[in-house]
Amino acid sequence: MVTEIFDAQRKKQIAEKILHCLPDWFGLPESTKRYIEESAGMPFWAWCEDEKDGGKAEKAAETEDKASGFLALKETSPHTAEIYVMGVVPERHHRGIGRELCLAFERYAAQKGYSFLQVKTVQSGHYEEYDRTNAFYRAMGFKELECLPSLWDEQNPCQIYVKYIGV
Repeated sequence: MVTEIFDAQRKKQIAEKILHCLPDWFGLPESTKRYIEESAGMPFWAWCEDEKDGGKAEKAAETEDKASGFLALKETSPHTAEIYVMGVVPERHHRGIGRELCLAFERYAAQKGYSFLQVKTVQSGHYEEYDRTNAFYRAMGFKELECLPSLWDEQNPCQIYVKYIGV
């Protein structure tokens, strides 16, 4: 179940646990550390499961070790919220966790009056992992806005996706 997390320390623990499981996406220690630190001060959701039933009857967890996915929101303008960082542990990919996290993010953004959502990722065609990431965001209704080839570096051209949520 998706749960909004308010405690900064829990946010850090969840983000650290999950991002360290995703070295193909978060393999640069300095960047990963920045994601962990900065997401602690942002609106933050985690997918938490009840250990007793293997996740069949998901409910809010009391500890970060039950979290298998998370998403942090960054305000980029008064009208736009960004998926600042998102991750789902590999063994739980393709089970709807990312979709549910994005939908919670979208509901929150609409309630707060944002008109647009955005996310930045590596442009398709450079790495298989990011090709899957791009496909996920397109499936969630995001559209390509522009690619900034040198925002990060030449090997990692930054693709910006946007989604209008009509607020």
